[in-house]
Amino acid sequence: MARKALKLASWTSMALAASGIYLYSNKYLDPNDFGAVRVGRAVATTAVISYDYLTSLKSVPYGSEEYLQLRSKIHDLFQSFDDTPLGTASLAQVHKAVLHDGRTVAVKVQHPKVRAQSSKDILLMEVLILAVKQLFPEFEFMWLVDEAKKNLPLELDFLNEGRNAEKVSQMLKHFDFLKVPRIHWDLSTERVLLMEFVDGGQVNDRDYMERNKIDVNEISRHLGKMYSEMIFVNGFVHCDPHPGNVLVRKHPGTGKAEIVLLDHGLYQVLTEEFRLNYCHLWQSLIWTDMKRVKEYSQRLGAGDLYPLFACMLTARSWNSVNRGISQAPVTATEDLEIRNNAANYLPQISQLLNHVPRQMLLILKTNDLLRGIEAALGTRASASSFLNMSRCCIRALAEHKKKNTCSFFRRTQISFREAFSLWQINLHELILRVKGLKLADRVLALICWLFPAPL
Repeated sequence: MARKALKLASWTSMALAASGIYLYSNKYLDPNDFGAVRVGRAVATTAVISYDYLTSLKSVPYGSEEYLQLRSKIHDLFQSFDDTPLGTASLAQVHKAVLHDGRTVAVKVQHPKVRAQSSKDILLMEVLILAVKQLFPEFEFMWLVDEAKKNLPLELDFLNEGRNAEKVSQMLKHFDFLKVPRIHWDLSTERVLLMEFVDGGQVNDRDYMERNKIDVNEISRHLGKMYSEMIFVNGFVHCDPHPGNVLVRKHPGTGKAEIVLLDHGLYQVLTEEFRLNYCHLWQSLIWTDMKRVKEYSQRLGAGDLYPLFACMLTARSWNSVNRGISQAPVTATEDLEIRNNAANYLPQISQLLNHVPRQMLLILKTNDLLRGIEAALGTRASASSFLNMSRCCIRALAEHKKKNTCSFFRRTQISFREAFSLWQINLHELILRVKGLKLADRVLALICWLFPAPL
């Protein structure tokens, strides 16, 4: 317990040090200094550090009660069982085993005393955050405690995780590139989860993809499509897409690239009002409608900090948001600007996070994890990825309108507009591809002219 208190105190001291930058800087707020990737990272290293620590519980002893019970019945349950875990995560460890019918399974076993210890950790976190609040009244992090109290019990219930896995598998069954391991309910409990064993490389492992001839850009596009569908269309979002929970492989039968989604303990369910406002906001950001960016940001609780909110969502500077996020990729200069200036606005960040709907908090965390994967792969959001997001937004908004009208003529009209809007996006994407091919041809011709082949 003392080690945990010391570790959490050290993290808190980092938050205080970061806030000191603000105290010695000027008080003027320049939207051009905003940046979302670093804003997200700043949040991760100040506010969310406490929540991340809470769910880490690194000092939990090796093994568990369920694991010991399994060991005593090992030959009854399994043909073979690997004692050495494949991986040890914050709340559990995973073992590879083979059932008597020959099926290979992954056995997820919860660490001991996690449930009992979690309440003490929440209390400790609450005390330290209150201490920060006393020193720096501008920082509002008490929402972390509320989120921890709500989410941690769900993550500790492995039967809930199994239900989430089945729900998202059914929800996204039209994506042939997605694999969600099947759950073996007959051998699963609240603290032990048996699922189909699926092997693969981590989604940020470029070397693995190159060795297995998997296109990193294709994987990045698939990941974007998958999460756009979750967020905008279904409102049921897997909120822990770190590389250990997202694997890639080639399908054993077809040889096509496949994404394997693991660890379904933490999901965010979006209300319809939130989801539709979020759709409108992203449509406005993609098509550079700044009046509606302000309107829908404020509907989502951003208030006068809507420029900061827009930058947090898009991972772009305020200048880039105004020019159009789909017009040009992130430059090294812009990225450096974001890095250098994010810490200056930690008080505004904490204020914003305290006012947006609680649903937004895990969405922001999810966005940052996905951008981390993009950074590791060397891919960044392209115009094509924004167009895929726009498709999902159009479909979601059209479906809502059709659901809320009884007129056959009105539904037909909405369907026609939806089809036309999607056709416009397809045409725009085609034009972008043609331009890209022409540019590539010109570059190739220039290279051949500058460096002609020897006779």
